[in-house]
Amino acid sequence: MLKKSLAAVLILAGAFVVHGAAFAQQAQPSDSTAVASDQDIQMLRQDIRSQRKQIIAANMQLTDAEATKFWPVYDAYMKDVIKNSDGRFALIKEYAATYDTMTDAQALSLVKRWGAVDQAFVNTRVQWMPKFEAILPGKKAALFYQIDRRVSALIDLQLASMIPLVKQ
Repeated sequence: MLKKSLAAVLILAGAFVVHGAAFAQQAQPSDSTAVASDQDIQMLRQDIRSQRKQIIAANMQLTDAEATKFWPVYDAYMKDVIKNSDGRFALIKEYAATYDTMTDAQALSLVKRWGAVDQAFVNTRVQWMPKFEAILPGKKAALFYQIDRRVSALIDLQLASMIPLVKQ
């Protein structure tokens, strides 16, 4: 199980290495030739979602009966997660657009709104917990929460490493 998890994390990390330039370029607006297109970012986000699902599938070991119930709930859950991600990427785009000219007020506003997006992710996860618990045995539901959180943490870490700190 640990080998599968490590391999899955490495696959996801590899996707960031291969496609990470799109985020890095988007986050560094001072080089006008390096801005990634919305289409590039959408393709990267789709790759991440696909790999996230592969990681979960590789580690959950669902029975056929469990899988029949789990995947539709997971797909609905991901629609809510995607809404939260849309908010995150809108903030990243705004940050990139104002990076060189950002005022103190804009910086504080972005930080506060980023906190609200983080809270929305937590609220979504908590809201969906009973739905996963209703269709999975306790340990498998807990495993899903762990995997989901770890993948989210990896994505958060990668984003944080690609977004430059605010200029003083």
